[in-house]
Amino acid sequence: MRSAAALALLCCLSLSAQAGLNKWVDENGKVHYSDSPPTGAKVESVRNITGKGQESAPADYSSKSYTQREAELNKARQEKKEASEKSARETAQQQERKQNCAVARENLRALESGARLVTYDEKGEKRFLDDADREQRLNSAREAVKANCD
Repeated sequence: MRSAAALALLCCLSLSAQAGLNKWVDENGKVHYSDSPPTGAKVESVRNITGKGQESAPADYSSKSYTQREAELNKARQEKKEASEKSARETAQQQERKQNCAVARENLRALESGARLVTYDEKGEKRFLDDADREQRLNSAREAVKANCD
């Protein structure tokens, strides 16, 4: 029992001991780490990563309440959701524009082919396009290709 108490005491004492860690390079180019640097060597202090010995919180640390952190998290989620929705809208618009371009090019190709084109009037009767109608539709098809295709 006594030895266990002594061991526990020694462990606790060793945890509180700390020394600064230094990094230095000898004349052969070998890197050394020690708590006591040699004299005359260029010594670089190594950052304390254990957190022991820090007297105050780092400059970038700010204590925020739970509600503030929750509000920031909700805001980040909302921004991510909006960005996702915007991306989906842009993708849908690109697909629609691509389809409109394909349709406009097909219409232009059909009008430029010179084949006889038929339309149907409100009574459902066939009517062949005359030259003036064909020219008017050809101009509007060219404008549609310009508007929808890059």
